[in-house]
Amino acid sequence: MKLIPILLTVGMLAVSGYAQDAKPEPYSAELAKRAKAGEAMAQSRLGVCYFLGEGVSRDQNQAVKWWTKSAEQGYAMAQYNLGSCYYGGKGVTQDYKEAVKWYTKSAEQGDAKAQFNLGVHYFKGEGLAKDEAEAAKWFQKSADQKDALAEYTLGVCYFYGYGVPKNRAEALKLFNNSAEQGYDLAKEALQRLKSK
Repeated sequence: MKLIPILLTVGMLAVSGYAQDAKPEPYSAELAKRAKAGEAMAQSRLGVCYFLGEGVSRDQNQAVKWWTKSAEQGYAMAQYNLGSCYYGGKGVTQDYKEAVKWYTKSAEQGDAKAQFNLGVHYFKGEGLAKDEAEAAKWFQKSADQKDALAEYTLGVCYFYGYGVPKNRAEALKLFNNSAEQGYDLAKEALQRLKSK
């Protein structure tokens, strides 16, 4: 029984959006001034403003410029966003190796979305050698932070034995955790498994 074809699922999930603070600072002359003065958080936020067109004209190139400045200072959210730009070819030429580079930097600082996306790259072998065990490791790190998408994906790994030993009980636990957060694919997986 196939729950959802894993390659199709993982392929669609790799770009899970751009990160921003829970209460993002809106564009202002003061924000731009702080960004130009080298404040990493302000640079990251200014990148979001340009990417989304919040208070300024939408400009992916400017977003990449500001996220790069912030990412080079080690700001994890900007590193994640820059990785997503390189993954999707937004404001830059698509480059999986660059995406992996920035996702890795963010993931190593504990960013759950970056950890998940890094796992996707390992699973698919995009920008680095395919390694299902390494993919499962990064999915686990993200799932440990209660990321519903990572919990579901790690559940699929356990169900089929991708990078981890097959373990139906662990898969069900992960699907349940993800479903409790409202993730529809996990709910569907649970329904299919219960009907068998």
